Amino acid sequence: MTTEVILHYRPNESDPTQLPKIAEKAIQDFPTRPLSRFIPWFPHDGSNLPLKPKRLPPVISGEAAEDVKQYLTISEHDFKSQSYDCTVDLLEFQPNLKKQHSVHSHTLNEQTNSGNMDKQSERRKQHKRRSWSVSLPSNNCTEKIFPLSKTLQDSLKALHLHSLYRARWTIEHSICNNQTLEDIWSKLNQIIRHNELPSCNATIQRHLGQIWVFCDVMYCEHVGNLLKRKLALTGKINLFVHKYGIIFSM
Repeated sequence: MTTEVILHYRPNESDPTQLPKIAEKAIQDFPTRPLSRFIPWFPHDGSNLPLKPKRLPPVISGEAAEDVKQYLTISEHDFKSQSYDCTVDLLEFQPNLKKQHSVHSHTLNEQTNSGNMDKQSERRKQHKRRSWSVSLPSNNCTEKIFPLSKTLQDSLKALHLHSLYRARWTIEHSICNNQTLEDIWSKLNQIIRHNELPSCNATIQRHLGQIWVFCDVMYCEHVGNLLKRKLALTGKINLFVHKYGIIFSM
């Protein structure tokens, strides 16, 4: 049996005569020790095994086995066709001129990439920054809540939606009546903190220019009327339900 050894060394190696000695030490036989006899943790008499699979092993069809065989053949061919030289693309084994040029290019790329990543992180912080406001867990409401309109009741019946299903009012920046989105958000927080909007919680989506107000369907018209009146909104607000889209507008 013959062993082929390929030795790679750096051009600036101080003592090349030591390289064969290093290679000889690398291919020396490793010390071995006898393994201890395996003793199973369970009693085994050869007839009654304590561990048995509950199900039979899966059956693979002949077509599936052929597909796997072809895939393994292609993978083995690709693996053999690859270069075995481990020094490919390593800068320390390249000429000095090429090495300096590559290091310089790599440094420039790192600086450019780091600059782009910093800009992207700042944009993410600016556009994806959002806040939450949650109502108090109380059933007391300062205003009388009227039953749902017939139009909305018909929509809920057609969609088979329960009255405790969660819905979402969307406040667009275009209906804020010369107010900024932050002004509307500040007013909305005060209303929610005073528990004037039953079962509500809200979030501001600054990167979308929207405020989402979540509530139970049974309170949605009451919440919508309060939002339009107390926030002085102009235009329509849409009621969105997950998986069903916009089901009502007012």
